[in-house]
Parts: sequence; C-alpha cells; structure tokens
Amino acid sequence: MTQGGAARRTVLGAAVLAAGGGLTGLSGGSASATEGGGGGGGGYRDLPVPTVIGHRGASGYRPEHTLGSYQLALDLGADVIEQDLVPTKDGHLVCRHENEIGATTDVGDHPEFASRRTTKSIDGVSLTGWFTEDFTLAELKTLRAKERIPAVRQRNTLYDGRWAVPTFEEVLRWADREGKRRGKKVWLHVETKHPSYFRSLGLGLEEPLARLLRRHGRDGRNAPLFLQSFEPSSIQRLSRLVSAPRVVLLSGAATRPWDFELAHDPRTVADLVKPEGLKWIAGFAQGIGPTMDLILPRDAAGKLLPPTTLVKDAHAQGLILHPYTARNENTFLPADFRKGTDPNAYGDAFGAFRTYFEQGIDGIFTDNADTGLLAAEDFRPGRGVNR
Repeated sequence: MTQGGAARRTVLGAAVLAAGGGLTGLSGGSASATEGGGGGGGGYRDLPVPTVIGHRGASGYRPEHTLGSYQLALDLGADVIEQDLVPTKDGHLVCRHENEIGATTDVGDHPEFASRRTTKSIDGVSLTGWFTEDFTLAELKTLRAKERIPAVRQRNTLYDGRWAVPTFEEVLRWADREGKRRGKKVWLHVETKHPSYFRSLGLGLEEPLARLLRRHGRDGRNAPLFLQSFEPSSIQRLSRLVSAPRVVLLSGAATRPWDFELAHDPRTVADLVKPEGLKWIAGFAQGIGPTMDLILPRDAAGKLLPPTTLVKDAHAQGLILHPYTARNENTFLPADFRKGTDPNAYGDAFGAFRTYFEQGIDGIFTDNADTGLLAAEDFRPGRGVNR
C-alpha cells in the first residue's frame, strides 16, 4: 500500500473512528561509525513531510512507552515511533518518560518495594516516588505499566497491567521484526532523559545506547532513527559515538538546559533559537525539537499569537523541525480550537494540526498518530484529499 494512497486513507479513516559558547568540552562532528547503519536510501530526508511521530507510541489510546503503545502507533501508520530512555540500577536502558515510575507502573501496589519510595532532586526539581535507578532490571520486570493521566484518558485504564516496562533492546528487536514483516525499516525517535544526572551516578546513557545501536545496525548517518535530548552536551557526546541523525529538544524560551546550568553557561532557550544559537546547534545536530509555543506563542488566555521566525531561521541553518506535542483533547489544545466545556473531550484537533503544518514544520510529535496522519495528507505533495 503506497503512503497517502486511497487504500491508506480508508485504513486511517477507520482508525480514527476506532481509536556558540559554552559546553565546548565535547566537540561536534561525525562519528567514525560505518555509514550503512541499516538505513539505505537517503535517510531521514526521505521520510514523508510533514513526518508524523508517535509520541511515546500511541499514548492517546494506550499506556505510554509500552510495546502495546508502540505497536498501535505503527499499525495506525505513524512514520516514526518515539522512546524515552532511563537506566536501571544494573545499567539496562528501559523505556519510561521519567525515571520516577509511581505514575506509570503499579510499583505502589508492591509491598516489597515500599521502602524504595524516596525523595530526590532531579535536574533541580524535588520529586518523591520510586526511581528506575534504584531497581535492577529483574525487579523492574515484576511491575506492570499503567496509564499516566487516568483522569484525562479514562478509557486507557482498560489496559492497565497488560504490558511490562520494555527495555530498549526489546524495542529494537521488535522494530527489527516489524521491519522484516512489513518490508521496510521501522523508524525510531530516541531520547536520552536527564543524561547529566545519570552520568553523575555512574549510569551514563550515551555509551550503552551507542553499543545497542551498533549491535542493531542503527548507528550510521542513514540509520532509521533519530537521537534527541534536551541537553545539547548529550547530543554532542552521541555525535562522537554514532552518526545517526540528531535532534536538540528545546523547552520554554526562558528555560536553560540542565547541562547549561551545571556548566554555568548563561544562555537560555531564547538564545538558542536565535540565528547564532541555531548555527551552533547545526554544528553537531541535524534538527531541533522545539515546544510548539516557540513557533506559535500563546497569550495568557491560551489563544495563538502570530508565529515567530523560528521555522525560517532553523531552515536557513539546514535544520529540520520536529516540534511537540499535538494532542486531541481540549485541555492540550490552543484555546482557538477547544470545543465545549469538557477539558477531556476532543476539540478541533484537525484545525490545530492544519495551523501547525501551515508553519512549514518538517514533522510533529503527536499522541494521536491517526489524527495527525489524516491531517498531514493535505500537506504532502500530490496527496491532498480535501483540496
């Protein structure tokens, strides 16, 4: 089935109904890894544009970062599937959005782990709960995943307990199997979470991640995989280990990456989205993943303001843009696209996607890959269904 064809639109329609300075200690540049990387073709530039990235899988419909969530995102047609990586006590990389797992697993129901509940400072924020770095992989595998925001996504709680916490190696094996079954590579978008914090514990993420990528042939510049991090130094470090395409994530304009805080680098995200900051990023990365507010700011009432020049400025430096995160529920949408008074009900998600894609972005993270793909069809050359 060709992407964007009539048959694919039928499947997608059914799916919608159903479900510069500082940090100079690490230089940029290319790794010495082999260029094959299992990618073939032209790499990320050959992906459909706008690219639809399954945010933590299909987290609008299944508990995030589970094999069930990843599988559904792929079945819905997502072009790329996202994983966030944190380590276990014994150094295995597992897929969780955060290392605190009280909200995403049933660890609180396990009396044998009650004493593991503790308070930690993670990137300057005090958190109380259970943390992956205090569990061996064997212990973590006794837990079951659950929905992170049950008040918003009550139907997702149906799947609580159905899946375990996957290791990244299990995900790579799954992607290899699915790629062979489908006759094309399964693309992944892999984030290193809190890399400076974990390195301080002797649990650095980049080296074991690079070893796994080499083992599965995803280390070359055409590898079917993006590497991403909110800490530029993690991306710099990865650029010396593998050649796979890399994306620097960018939070709110007034924030500073945590590695900048540690290095006493005075720059904020507002500095990084200026032309000189983007030029610096382009020295070691191929793209940026900004919060959508950096492209389309909102006023105090949540309504959209005129767009910034970030898309134009990033493209001028040869960088692609994969902003985050598009979701269907009113509570996450700009006020312009909310419907009714129920914050958990769906709003005008297609209107929001259309506005996002009109900015010229290269891709988007979304919890609802089916919605995103139907919206993206109208922006893929020669494939529009509503024009």
